[in-house]
Amino acid sequence: MKIHKNDQVLVIGGRDRGKRGRVLRVDPNKDRVIVEGVGFIKRHTKPNPQKNIKGGIVEREASIHVSNVMLVDPESAQPTRVGYRFLNDGSKTRISRKSGAVVDK
Repeated sequence: MKIHKNDQVLVIGGRDRGKRGRVLRVDPNKDRVIVEGVGFIKRHTKPNPQKNIKGGIVEREASIHVSNVMLVDPESAQPTRVGYRFLNDGSKTRISRKSGAVVDK
């Protein structure tokens, strides 16, 4: 999967198109990501005193498909496709197709 946790992404499809956020969680088995501040749903929860959970309607982020997000280029802050390159030490790293900059730290 080309999107990793803590990446800055731009939503390119769906009802939250145009929003930017940080990836909180990645599910590679289902090809889905949870992005901070994107895709809110309302969840009805029962109170659970043992876990200190109050009941009511809770808003939280739902997962969206990875094809609906694009990585944001660290140099130009524009959405970009992701490529791979081998460095001189033999390690494989992600690069931005737009600027050629290394995305991984």
